[in-house]
Amino acid sequence: MRLKNLEINGFKSFAKKTNLEFQSPVVCIVGPNGSGKSNVVESLRFVLGEQSMKSMRGKAGTDLVFKGSKNLPKASRASVTIHLDNRDKIFKMTNEAGESVDLNYDTISISREVYADGVNKYMLNGSEVRLKDINNLLASVSIGSSGHHIISQGEADRILNASSRERREMIEDALGLKIYQYKIREAERKLARTGENMKEISMLRREIIPHLNFLKKQVEKFEKAKEMKINLVSLYHEYLKKENFYLETEKKNLAVEKDGLLTEIAGITALISEEKDSEEKKENNQEREELKRLEEKISQIRIAKSEIERRLGRIEGMIEMEESRSSVQEIKTETEENPRILVEREEFDSFFKEANEYLEEAMYMDVLENIAPLLGKIKDILDRFAKNFERKNSSNSAMSSSKPETTSSSNLEELKNTQKEILAQMQEIQDEEIKISETIAILKNKMAISLELERNKEREKFNLRVKNQELNSALQMVSVREENLNKENEAFENELREGNVLVGADILGYKNFEITDQFDRFSQEELRRKIERIKIKLEDAGAGGGSEVLKEYQEISSREQFLSKEMEDLSLSMESLKKLMTDLKAKIDEEFKRGIEKINIEFKEFFALMFNGGTGSLAVTTETKKKKIEISEDGEEQVVEDEDEEEVPEQGIEINVSLPHKKVKELNALSGGERSLTSIALLFAMSQVNPPPFLVLDETDAALDEANSRKYGDMIEKLSKHSQLIVVTHNRETMSRAGVLYGVTVGADGASKLLSVKFEEATAIAK
Repeated sequence: MRLKNLEINGFKSFAKKTNLEFQSPVVCIVGPNGSGKSNVVESLRFVLGEQSMKSMRGKAGTDLVFKGSKNLPKASRASVTIHLDNRDKIFKMTNEAGESVDLNYDTISISREVYADGVNKYMLNGSEVRLKDINNLLASVSIGSSGHHIISQGEADRILNASSRERREMIEDALGLKIYQYKIREAERKLARTGENMKEISMLRREIIPHLNFLKKQVEKFEKAKEMKINLVSLYHEYLKKENFYLETEKKNLAVEKDGLLTEIAGITALISEEKDSEEKKENNQEREELKRLEEKISQIRIAKSEIERRLGRIEGMIEMEESRSSVQEIKTETEENPRILVEREEFDSFFKEANEYLEEAMYMDVLENIAPLLGKIKDILDRFAKNFERKNSSNSAMSSSKPETTSSSNLEELKNTQKEILAQMQEIQDEEIKISETIAILKNKMAISLELERNKEREKFNLRVKNQELNSALQMVSVREENLNKENEAFENELREGNVLVGADILGYKNFEITDQFDRFSQEELRRKIERIKIKLEDAGAGGGSEVLKEYQEISSREQFLSKEMEDLSLSMESLKKLMTDLKAKIDEEFKRGIEKINIEFKEFFALMFNGGTGSLAVTTETKKKKIEISEDGEEQVVEDEDEEEVPEQGIEINVSLPHKKVKELNALSGGERSLTSIALLFAMSQVNPPPFLVLDETDAALDEANSRKYGDMIEKLSKHSQLIVVTHNRETMSRAGVLYGVTVGADGASKLLSVKFEEATAIAK
């Protein structure tokens, strides 16, 4: 008991959900013509994956959906679900990889839905699956697409009308060999795909091998370049370490030298600062101003001294004159007689001497301001000289009438007093002159010393300026060396960056390099030239993109190795598939031969039972045909003859019959009833050898008479021991062999309905 129940909803004439339970080995479905009995059979075909619309009396999937009636609307979809018992886990299914799928269910539910737009959907226990999965599942319990387990009205003798190859397929399906056929077809498809994959892989390998060879040569170059890089890294480490050591040392030395120069320059600048120089000049200017003032003062003193000396001389002359007045009385008398002015010799000499001194002094004066006072003094001398002679003339006149002796005596006394005063003034002026002269001498000496000191300082300043100039020149040289050092440092940084591009982060290993020998700039230049030569070689070798090329080579090499391994795997897979196909074909042939033998035994028995004697047998035939396998739109394989294809041997089945009391052995010579009995006998024999879970017979007994109907009923009872039978019939004899009877009728709403009767309960009620 595999088939538990069948649910129909919206399929053809069944507008509403209808459930048929199969709790008896034989279930009969009866009803008037046109009520929808055959629709139950077609619903079974539908849910089991039938793709031929013709076998379901339709043209398209939409013809299977309820069209509606006067009282009922049309349905949007048709669905059929079948429930099968799987408590013994007999149902099997495999995936694409050939691995078993776990079907740990007590009940297997298969559903199929078709929508108004023709779209189909398959469900297995509520999960959507493919038709291929449904066929794979059903093939495990000998239910295949040939439909040997479902025989519809008018198709009872289909196996007789089929070709020998179609008969073989039907018998293989009945024997449960369809699963092997599926495996062979799957292997053939895999083999074809494997061949295509091998062609694609071969094409890919042909495409990449030239490029791989090119990359291999490039990689060989890069390997050489890699060796050069290793050498370059070593040279770089030595060169960069020495260069870095040189730059740092030179930078420190220049910094120390520059600091020393700046310190010296700052010290020299402080020594020759303008501020101190201005103070010394100011002091010297003050001394010069003081010397000038003292010289002017002593000049004035000397002028005053000369004036006093002249006055003293005049006074002394006047005294002498007074003293000699008596001696010159006679001369005066003569003068009175002769009106001329007489001048004493001493007075005249004094006047001449004094005037001459002022004139000589004025002649050597360069400044007009100093000459003007001298001229004024000469004018004063002339005025005084004139007044003196006028006084004397008046005195002479008075003396002639007065007492000359008394006047002369008083004048002489007065003149001597004046002489004393002038001598005192003279002494004071001389003392002051001596003091100022001493001061001037001291000041000149001091100025001479200051001048010498100033000259020494000027020489020192000059030397300091020269030294400052030398230090500034040295500082400029240091700046030039710093600029050169900066350029060298920039060149070092550029070399470091360029080395980083060429050899990567290994360039930084120069920091750990130890310098063991002395070096100079010449050896560094030689080392740099070596590096430049290697860099040129690396550029010629294209070392810049070596990592990319090596990566590409590794990728393509890995790809080629993968393709080679894939080719080997595909070759092994192809050999394995070929061996699997050979083994499956051998197993099919072996199972098929044993199955034919078993079917012949059962066929002879059923044939003799149906015809009261006679014999029926199956024979295996072999034909050679040109065939080409193509995949149809529904996923099924079709054999199409093609003259261009090579001939392939093909086995078929021939049916041989021998009726009792007749010499008829050709199937074409049999009558309709005989053909029906023969096909029923063969189908029952096939079902007896490998019983399917259920067998559906749709009015296969329509052409039988009453006697044959009883034989038909006996065979049904015999088959029901191995398979469930769903029989659509009008025959009472056949109905009597059923445990449950379903009646199909058309209700007032225009849709099919079911009525069920259990014969055991009906018999009990009848009794």
